[in-house]
Amino acid sequence: MPKIIKSGVIQEDTRPDILSLDEWVKLEDRAQPVSLQPGEAPDPLFDHLADIPLIAIHFPVFTDGRGFSYARELRQRGYRGELRATGEFMPDQVHYLRRCGFDAFQPADASRLEEYLRQLRVFSEHYQASIDEPLPLFRRRDSESQPA
Repeated sequence: MPKIIKSGVIQEDTRPDILSLDEWVKLEDRAQPVSLQPGEAPDPLFDHLADIPLIAIHFPVFTDGRGFSYARELRQRGYRGELRATGEFMPDQVHYLRRCGFDAFQPADASRLEEYLRQLRVFSEHYQASIDEPLPLFRRRDSESQPA
């Protein structure tokens, strides 16, 4: 059974098969895991985001950044399920993948899972706002200094 990084730990992937977008669109019951490939915009998923338990976004090469945009858009539209990055991304990209909304990672090179996990812990604070922290640091500091 393949291993993934989820909830900050390495664990067995216990999910059932993940359907391709073409397979998923043909189903009546859309509450099934689905995978997006580069060039497959997430638009068909938007009306079903509350029902889909897992969306896997595949990275065929580490230089293909479309998955970052797909993740951000899905989270901005309210997707709360598991958002998994799969394929060819580098350990130093997982931190930025998480900032865009990914919460699970299945890299092609599973022999380096410990390094991918370590990279998730490199930064403890962020200046910029993002999907995982909607307020920039100066706004968070302003709210901390306000009397209750």
